[in-house]
Amino acid sequence: MAADKDVAAAVISEEQLKRAEKYIEEDEGATNRLGGWTGEIVAWFAIAVTLFHLYAAAAGAWPFQWAPVVPTYLLRPLHVGMVLFLAFLLFPMTKNLRNRLTFLDIVLALGSVAVIGYVVMQGDEFGDRAISPSRIDLFVGIVFIVLLLEATRRTTGLIMPVISLLFIAYALWGPHLPAPWTHRGYAPDRLVGQLYMTLEGIFGTAVDVSSSLIILFTIFGAVLQYSGAGKFFIDFSLAAMGGKRNAAGRSVVLSSFLMGGPSGSGVATTVTIGAVAYPMLAKAGYEKNAAGGLLAAGGLGAIISPPVLGAAAFLIAEFLKISYFDVILMATIPTVLYYFGILVMVELDSAKYGGGQTSLIETGNLWQLAKSYWFHFGSLVSIIAFMLAGFSPVLAVFWATLLAIATSFLRRDTALVPAKLKRAMVEGTTGVLNAATTCASAGIIVGVVTLTGLGLKFSSIAIEYAGGSLLLTALYTAAIVWVVGLAVPVTASYIICAVIAAPALTKLGVPDYAAHMFIFYYAVLSEVSPPTALSPFAAAAITGGNPYWTTLQSWKYTMPAFLVPFVFVLDPQGPALLLQFPKGLTWLDAAEVTLKTAAGIAFLGVAAQGWLFRRSNLVETALFTLAGLLLVFPLLIKGLVASTTGFTLGYTTLLGIAIALATAALQRMLTRRTVAAPA
Repeated sequence: MAADKDVAAAVISEEQLKRAEKYIEEDEGATNRLGGWTGEIVAWFAIAVTLFHLYAAAAGAWPFQWAPVVPTYLLRPLHVGMVLFLAFLLFPMTKNLRNRLTFLDIVLALGSVAVIGYVVMQGDEFGDRAISPSRIDLFVGIVFIVLLLEATRRTTGLIMPVISLLFIAYALWGPHLPAPWTHRGYAPDRLVGQLYMTLEGIFGTAVDVSSSLIILFTIFGAVLQYSGAGKFFIDFSLAAMGGKRNAAGRSVVLSSFLMGGPSGSGVATTVTIGAVAYPMLAKAGYEKNAAGGLLAAGGLGAIISPPVLGAAAFLIAEFLKISYFDVILMATIPTVLYYFGILVMVELDSAKYGGGQTSLIETGNLWQLAKSYWFHFGSLVSIIAFMLAGFSPVLAVFWATLLAIATSFLRRDTALVPAKLKRAMVEGTTGVLNAATTCASAGIIVGVVTLTGLGLKFSSIAIEYAGGSLLLTALYTAAIVWVVGLAVPVTASYIICAVIAAPALTKLGVPDYAAHMFIFYYAVLSEVSPPTALSPFAAAAITGGNPYWTTLQSWKYTMPAFLVPFVFVLDPQGPALLLQFPKGLTWLDAAEVTLKTAAGIAFLGVAAQGWLFRRSNLVETALFTLAGLLLVFPLLIKGLVASTTGFTLGYTTLLGIAIALATAALQRMLTRRTVAAPA
């Protein structure tokens, strides 16, 4: 930090922004920019898709009881068909064909319409012949799977289609595999029937969530963005933190939290905030890689921040058959702890490097901002308000979207006039194409796992390798999720691991919701893990830092908070962090676990930074680490001590606090002596 050359280079060039936007394209796909009548046709089709999904969300509910409801057997295929049609028109076959349509693109787009048209025409009894499909059923199914995998390749890259093909190969050639992976095998007609003729494959849970929730939240996010909510949240954060100690770092944390809720995209949040905040961070003394790491860590919180979270969060609700509002509740305390961990690291940065001069940031008029743009906060919390009022998540986001459009007209500069509303409606659909194709392809994986029983096999194997140890099983699961996340996006990583790894944790007594949240949080690590560390790489493009050093810096900021998921599964009181109380746990238990975990995160942050009042030596760092672990994992440490030494460790929480306070007091005393000593 405090490098003069970084301050001098703090102005972000157009080239840096373009490089950063490339990482957004890697995360969300690089779309064609079509002009002329072709672009208009595609844009109006996207608007029609947006309006269709808004209609499907509200049809049959008050005051739209008169509107015919779109049944599930129609909504899911139509959703996939529309997504494939747009994906082939908007995503080029190769990068050198970008921004122009080829004849093959049009053929594939129309082919998608044809195969989905065939599915829709079969009616709700189509799945009845899935066990023995006709020849034309088999042909159409194979064509459909090929089209889906090609669309997924275009929108997300090659990895997800390859993984899907590996699962298909597993279903076909299972009898030739060694035990315990072997199964009886399935003929192509049986497999294809399972994958596209039933609601247990491609048109299963993931597509259900994509068609009913993810696209609606994408529309909601686009409406907020075009009404200026994102800019307001950044301005509000700067005004709230400006003029205070370490204002630069605090502003990034607060703006990431506010932006993350409606965004749900780690890379987009990183780039949006970084474009504004990096010059400020550089002036406050942050070195390029440290600034990029902080921006990436803050952006990563978008995927775990209520009320939107990432697309995988909607799948949690569907897999567990619980309300999405319950998922929001489960994410609230862990999200607060996540940002608390980053804030601890930021405060230690300030103490360590002396950054955060108060004169470097324009404070603005906080009251004037809040008075002029208060309705953006209303849009942010309206979803939760509607859910509390008894609306389903689908209806809640529908009415929140209409409310955001209506309140945008409270000011001329935020009003969604026809041109801005049109762009929002277009991006509401085009923004979901990446997640939607991922969900559809993930249906192949889910269908194969369901058909072959792979999930149960895998859980038995994992538990056997772990020797029945919950700690080792949790470590294996985290490693598996992390490795899968190296290659695929968060949504795909969560789906794959939820169906194959979650059963191992639940078999060992972990509540299902805790197991799924554990997997979700470690799937999020894919955003800061090479080779797909898109958030840090995008941050490095903005700051001019080294992408890999920036990734290591982002790990530094997120490391203490990412120990929290282990509390979900290893501590009997851990589920209290998720506001899901098993028998015998209360709100007091939740408060106790939260405060202990927060204190543990703080001490682990001190250990990770190697600094409190001065640079810590190895003994002090070890003591702070021990204190943090005693607070975050009291029962685990107690069990390890008992199993290795035979000694029963009592009062672990008090012991952790005592060790931390004693070490801090000693460091403070030695620091004062050093300062007072004569030169």
